Amino acid sequence: MSSLPLAGVSVAITRPRDQAKKLTHLIESAGGHVILFPLIEIVALDDVSPFEHVIAKINDYDWVVFISSNAVQHGMPHLLKQTIPSHLKFAAIGPVTAKELKDFGVEDVLIPEGRFDSESLLSMPQLQDMQGKKVMIVRGVGGREVLADTLKSRGATVTFAECYQRINPQDNIELLAKAWSNEHLKAIVVTSSEAMRHLLDLAKDASWLKQVTLCVNHARIAEQPLAMGLKVKIAGAPGDEAMIKSLLSLR
Repeated sequence: MSSLPLAGVSVAITRPRDQAKKLTHLIESAGGHVILFPLIEIVALDDVSPFEHVIAKINDYDWVVFISSNAVQHGMPHLLKQTIPSHLKFAAIGPVTAKELKDFGVEDVLIPEGRFDSESLLSMPQLQDMQGKKVMIVRGVGGREVLADTLKSRGATVTFAECYQRINPQDNIELLAKAWSNEHLKAIVVTSSEAMRHLLDLAKDASWLKQVTLCVNHARIAEQPLAMGLKVKIAGAPGDEAMIKSLLSLR
């Protein structure tokens, strides 16, 4: 029998496939088996012209905030087709998003400290006095409004620049049910509230889900499953290293 800590354990990852590679490697290196079960797929917009119309006025803005690495990947190639004004300040929801911006040549990026979400970004001193400021939030279609609403309450004018969309490509919940019935599925990694909603909608009131630990990376994602009495473990920090530590602690 293998001495690796996750030997004989299956873990489902609900991220888009191209964003699950590093965590997959970490789990497999620990002897675990990964079930790729993407509940969100990031796809391009059917029509990018509304996004290009918004960013065409980038000279009018004081701040541009990128809400995710997907926003950077889908938004920056369009933004770099024009001259970026020297006065424009960049902000990102966390270090991964900031690194993506750096890869596009943006070195000076405001990121929150400790926790990486809208609330933490809003706590930064640079975003307190926003009276008369114009802010562009680059994101996917839809999403939370707390960042925009709070900045507006501080006097800012806020515009969304939506450059991608999210779809749920998954309908085969029986794949996870079968993995659990084989006594191997121990955990499901869920790293967005939207993916959690998709999972709970697909599983409905399945009894097997109550026996599996839902491993999340933010307390907000844990709220709905905890309210339903499901087993949830919140990673101690963002990132794949913290998630693998959380998974290892399940043994």
